Amino acid sequence: MSRRRTIFVLFSALALPMSARAYRPFNSTDAAVAGKGDVEIELGPLGLLEEGSDRSLVAPSVILNWGIAERWELVLEGRHFVHLGSAASEPRLRVQDTALSLKTVLREGSLQEKSSVSVATEVGALLPAINGESGAGAEAAVIASQRWDALSVHLNGAASWTRAHALGLFAGLIAEGPDAWAVRPVGEVFVEGEGDLPITVSWLAGAIWRLRENLSVDAALRLARTGGVDTTEIRAGLTWAFGVGFPSSRRKP
Repeated sequence: MSRRRTIFVLFSALALPMSARAYRPFNSTDAAVAGKGDVEIELGPLGLLEEGSDRSLVAPSVILNWGIAERWELVLEGRHFVHLGSAASEPRLRVQDTALSLKTVLREGSLQEKSSVSVATEVGALLPAINGESGAGAEAAVIASQRWDALSVHLNGAASWTRAHALGLFAGLIAEGPDAWAVRPVGEVFVEGEGDLPITVSWLAGAIWRLRENLSVDAALRLARTGGVDTTEIRAGLTWAFGVGFPSSRRKP
């Protein structure tokens, strides 16, 4: 128990001031990375997840993106769940969706203020959960993004060797309103499957509000169906970017 509490404290500490797939408030991501020497914190301080008759708080959901080199970032993520049911067989607290990955931009495009499509790839390790799946796995994804004045789209395709040691496939599409708007509407649809398990189809709608160049808040509602089980999830959080100066983002003279 002391080890589990220690790991939980480490994840919680990431939420203090200091988009595996990531880009708030989506399950998919975009073809961009944090700048060299920059850190981006994607924090969901409170969410509500209802899967069939089970309900859980998601507090917090944390993603740490660190620009370790030009066009490269390191990503650490995890979500802490607090089960609200009374079933004694299920742990009250668990940390899931834990992953450590490396993402790089293969082709600079409209997301990097250049022409045409931005393309990125992300490969990573799916880490064992706490009070959840104990196995480890791996995942590889390809992301293509295009930004126009009125619309931005991000297309994701991923394959994984899941923690249950089965083949997993994922395809997702994000659509965003004009990037110039301070508050822009967003939406996402994705399809995900693992081994012989039922396929999950998910829809999300919400908005992102850019408060400053380096600070945005978001809110969204996600509906999904897996076999005969319906899922409803409320997501709310923020993305904060700042420079840490390591590795140095300055060019040598």
